[in-house]
Amino acid sequence: MAKPLLIAGILAVIGAAVIHFTGLLSSAALAFALGAVVTALVYQFTSSTDVAEQNSMTLYVGNLPYRVHEGEVKALFASYGSVQSVRLVRDRKTGRRKGFGFVEMNEDGAKKAMSKLNDFIFQERTLKVREAKSQDSDSK
Repeated sequence: MAKPLLIAGILAVIGAAVIHFTGLLSSAALAFALGAVVTALVYQFTSSTDVAEQNSMTLYVGNLPYRVHEGEVKALFASYGSVQSVRLVRDRKTGRRKGFGFVEMNEDGAKKAMSKLNDFIFQERTLKVREAKSQDSDSK
């Protein structure tokens, strides 16, 4: 979130200098103020797009092959939307995969992936894809 603000700030200073030196505004302070207003508008726009990207959904993926890696699962789900993370569950004692995991992705892509990949044959296994239950709902 700091990166868009930094870029907008740099653009505001450059814009203020261009406006001042082209003679459109006679005061450098006025030109900078105009640049600050533009920065605020750009920052507001970039902040609202970040909120849209935060609408994510976590999917439970069951019946995974034990030999599968996170990258392979990510590639499979990425064809339906932006994948934020993949976590394959391992046994604490042995370190071996348990055959299920979780995929976090954008909500639209997650819904598409659920409908297309549930009962999908992947590396000779029939996947089970559901919306993951929150940990809060398990204790109730």
